[in-house]
Amino acid sequence: MEILKVSSGSNPNKVAGAIAGALSKADKVEIQAIGAGAVNQAVKAIAVARRFLNEGGKDIYMVPGFIEALIDNETRTGMSFKVFVTQKQS
Repeated sequence: MEILKVSSGSNPNKVAGAIAGALSKADKVEIQAIGAGAVNQAVKAIAVARRFLNEGGKDIYMVPGFIEALIDNETRTGMSFKVFVTQKQS
């Protein structure tokens, strides 16, 4: 499963394109974000990716969770969003 890391400075449209691209190759992708701004950008990107994929007859759903990452010798808690692709329901 591909892992995409999102920061508070990430462009949601570009991340959405990366999500759609990853989901064209596999049925799931993981988005990781640490900090409120990064989580905000990640959620916006997932919403935009859903719009992109809906045009192609696909839909997505996500399963949120927590991750721990070691940054500068300090453990930080972040959010993980596992995004899965499905066929769009009529």
